[in-house]
Amino acid sequence: MKYMMMMNVAGGPYRIDGWPKDAWRAHIGFMNDFGRKLSAAGELVGAEGLSGPDQAKLVRAGADGRPVTDGVFPETKEFLAGFWIIDVDSPERAYALAAEVSAAPGPDGKPLNMGIELRQVMSGPPADLP
Repeated sequence: MKYMMMMNVAGGPYRIDGWPKDAWRAHIGFMNDFGRKLSAAGELVGAEGLSGPDQAKLVRAGADGRPVTDGVFPETKEFLAGFWIIDVDSPERAYALAAEVSAAPGPDGKPLNMGIELRQVMSGPPADLP
Protein backbone atom coordinates (compact mmCIF):
# COMPACT_ATOMS: atom_id res chain seq x y z
CA MET A 1 0.00 0.00 0.00
CA LYS A 2 1.42 3.35 -1.01
CA TYR A 3 0.84 6.43 1.08
CA MET A 4 1.85 10.06 0.83
CA MET A 5 2.90 11.59 4.14
CA MET A 6 2.66 15.37 3.91
CA MET A 7 4.40 17.58 6.45
CA ASN A 8 2.08 20.51 7.07
CA VAL A 9 3.53 23.48 8.92
CA ALA A 10 1.45 26.11 10.71
CA GLY A 11 2.38 29.74 10.99
CA GLY A 12 4.48 32.17 9.00
CA PRO A 13 7.34 31.21 6.78
CA TYR A 14 8.86 27.89 7.75
CA ARG A 15 12.46 28.99 7.98
CA ILE A 16 14.52 26.54 9.98
CA ASP A 17 17.57 28.42 8.77
CA GLY A 18 16.61 31.02 11.41
CA TRP A 19 16.91 28.42 14.18
CA PRO A 20 20.10 28.10 16.22
CA LYS A 21 22.67 26.04 14.28
CA ASP A 22 22.63 23.10 16.70
CA ALA A 23 18.82 22.87 16.47
CA TRP A 24 18.95 23.13 12.68
CA ARG A 25 21.54 20.34 12.50
CA ALA A 26 19.51 18.14 14.87
CA HIS A 27 16.34 18.61 12.80
CA ILE A 28 18.03 17.94 9.45
CA GLY A 29 19.93 15.01 10.98
CA PHE A 30 16.65 13.55 12.19
CA MET A 31 15.09 13.92 8.73
CA ASN A 32 18.14 12.36 7.03
CA ASP A 33 18.14 9.45 9.50
CA PHE A 34 14.41 8.95 8.95
CA GLY A 35 14.93 8.82 5.18
CA ARG A 36 17.77 6.31 5.54
CA LYS A 37 15.61 4.17 7.85
CA LEU A 38 12.74 4.13 5.33
CA SER A 39 15.15 3.35 2.51
CA ALA A 40 16.84 0.49 4.40
CA ALA A 41 13.42 -1.01 5.17
CA GLY A 42 12.45 -0.81 1.49
CA GLU A 43 9.56 1.52 2.36
CA LEU A 44 10.75 4.76 0.75
CA VAL A 45 9.48 5.55 -2.73
CA GLY A 46 10.47 9.23 -2.69
CA ALA A 47 10.75 12.30 -0.49
CA GLU A 48 11.32 16.01 -1.02
CA GLY A 49 11.26 19.26 0.89
CA LEU A 50 9.38 22.16 -0.66
CA SER A 51 9.97 25.91 -0.81
CA GLY A 52 7.74 28.11 1.32
CA PRO A 53 4.55 29.84 0.25
CA ASP A 54 6.55 33.02 -0.30
CA GLN A 55 7.76 31.37 -3.52
CA ALA A 56 4.53 29.58 -4.53
CA LYS A 57 2.46 30.30 -7.62
CA LEU A 58 -1.01 29.10 -8.50
CA VAL A 59 -1.21 28.44 -12.24
CA ARG A 60 -4.33 28.21 -14.41
CA ALA A 61 -4.86 28.13 -18.15
CA GLY A 62 -6.18 31.46 -19.39
CA ALA A 63 -8.88 31.80 -22.05
CA ASP A 64 -6.18 31.53 -24.72
CA GLY A 65 -4.58 28.51 -23.05
CA ARG A 66 -1.57 30.47 -21.82
CA PRO A 67 -0.54 30.19 -18.17
CA VAL A 68 -1.99 32.71 -15.76
CA THR A 69 -0.30 32.88 -12.37
CA ASP A 70 -1.39 34.11 -8.98
CA GLY A 71 0.67 34.38 -5.80
CA VAL A 72 2.91 34.53 -3.86
CA PHE A 73 1.09 33.61 -0.67
CA PRO A 74 3.12 34.87 2.32
CA GLU A 75 0.01 35.09 4.54
CA THR A 76 -0.71 31.36 4.33
CA LYS A 77 -1.61 29.98 7.76
CA GLU A 78 -0.61 26.40 6.99
CA PHE A 79 1.34 24.98 4.08
CA LEU A 80 3.00 21.85 2.77
CA ALA A 81 6.71 21.91 3.69
CA GLY A 82 7.67 18.47 2.39
CA PHE A 83 6.47 14.98 1.64
CA TRP A 84 7.37 11.30 1.55
CA ILE A 85 5.87 8.59 -0.63
CA ILE A 86 6.05 5.31 1.26
CA ASP A 87 5.13 1.76 0.36
CA VAL A 88 4.12 -0.21 3.45
CA ASP A 89 2.23 -3.39 4.32
CA SER A 90 -0.57 -1.83 6.34
CA PRO A 91 -2.28 1.43 7.27
CA GLU A 92 -1.04 0.93 10.84
CA ARG A 93 2.58 0.98 9.64
CA ALA A 94 1.89 4.22 7.76
CA TYR A 95 0.35 5.72 10.93
CA ALA A 96 3.41 4.70 12.97
CA LEU A 97 5.80 6.29 10.46
CA ALA A 98 3.74 9.50 10.30
CA ALA A 99 3.78 9.73 14.11
CA GLU A 100 7.54 9.15 14.17
CA VAL A 101 8.35 11.94 11.71
CA SER A 102 5.83 14.23 13.44
CA ALA A 103 8.14 14.19 16.45
CA ALA A 104 11.13 15.71 14.62
CA PRO A 105 13.05 18.01 16.99
CA GLY A 106 12.37 21.74 17.01
CA PRO A 107 14.54 24.72 17.91
CA ASP A 108 14.51 23.85 21.62
CA GLY A 109 15.16 20.13 20.96
CA LYS A 110 11.63 19.17 21.95
CA PRO A 111 9.43 17.25 19.47
CA LEU A 112 7.55 19.53 17.09
CA ASN A 113 4.57 17.13 16.87
CA MET A 114 3.79 18.54 13.42
CA GLY A 115 0.62 17.56 11.63
CA ILE A 116 1.43 14.87 9.07
CA GLU A 117 -1.37 14.39 6.58
CA LEU A 118 -1.51 10.79 5.40
CA ARG A 119 -3.29 9.85 2.19
CA GLN A 120 -3.26 6.59 0.30
CA VAL A 121 -1.86 6.86 -3.21
CA MET A 122 -4.37 5.44 -5.64
CA SER A 123 -2.99 3.44 -8.53
CA GLY A 124 -6.09 3.85 -10.67
CA PRO A 125 -9.85 4.26 -10.52
CA PRO A 126 -11.88 1.83 -8.40
CA ALA A 127 -12.50 -1.49 -10.12
CA ASP A 128 -16.26 -1.21 -9.63
CA LEU A 129 -16.71 1.82 -11.92
CA PRO A 130 -19.06 1.19 -14.86
